[in-house]
Amino acid sequence: MRTPRRAARIAVLDPDGAVFLFRYDNEEVGVHWAMPGGGLDPGETPRAGARRELREETGWTDLEPGPLLCTWEHDFTIPQALGSARAGGTPIGVPVRQHEHIYLAYGPRRDPADGVAAAHADDRILHWRWWSPADLAGSADALWPPQLPALLAPLRGPDGPFPPPVELGHVPPTSAPSAPAPSPGAPAVRPCGPCR
Repeated sequence: MRTPRRAARIAVLDPDGAVFLFRYDNEEVGVHWAMPGGGLDPGETPRAGARRELREETGWTDLEPGPLLCTWEHDFTIPQALGSARAGGTPIGVPVRQHEHIYLAYGPRRDPADGVAAAHADDRILHWRWWSPADLAGSADALWPPQLPALLAPLRGPDGPFPPPVELGHVPPTSAPSAPAPSPGAPAVRPCGPCR
């Protein structure tokens, strides 16, 4: 039995349509790429949680969640390293079924701000990078959600038009539990915090 958990993320796109992703390592589902985000605090709305998580994980305070891109559910285990305050009220080490709202935001291409290393270590964030639409569509790496390239493909910029939100339902994990080595010629990733 899995504990239900509510969460939210933000797909931040730069002016060229590249999306900002973190490379996470989770003890249950392995290494994967996902947008900034995480569990909601008690009583917090998905939109407010997405904004808070973006600020905690990137230090970017100038972006707001825009249109809802999609919702989906997936299974994973709350990392043992995650402090209880950052676990959104869910005990660490517990298998969860997470229901996520994913919002869109547009902003400049930039690095995460200084001072986010502790959040990255707690969340088991290994690296970060901006993914062009072509890189995202051609990647063999595990993406959360796996449908991310198709969800972002029709977007044409901050002025829209925006497709209606998509409900993806429950999506089973697609990554292996071990961290694969980067493939030759793969675009560079940027390590987080203490990994730099």
